Amino acid sequence: MSTFDDRENAFENKYAHDEEMKFKATARRNKLLGLWAAELMGKTGADADAYAREVIHADFEEAGHEDVVRKVAGDLGELSTPDAIRTKMEQLLAVAQEQIMKES
Repeated sequence: MSTFDDRENAFENKYAHDEEMKFKATARRNKLLGLWAAELMGKTGADADAYAREVIHADFEEAGHEDVVRKVAGDLGELSTPDAIRTKMEQLLAVAQEQIMKES
């Protein structure tokens, strides 16, 4: 195998790893967002965990994160706004990335 092939494989592996980490961080962020929203709605324990799973699954409806914002905003109603949810998502993405890096 040539040096070029080695470099190409290394870049492909790095890309695959980076994409996997993004996916994990997004899923973790959605879980954390679900737990946050569940707390605002007064859910605890198994109910909060079930709601967090619903939020994770909501992200698979369409590309981007607006599907998650719509779900959580719809469920929270007057308890929060879509803009506040987007801000919380940004904060929780940083937390999720940090948690995943510590686990790796």
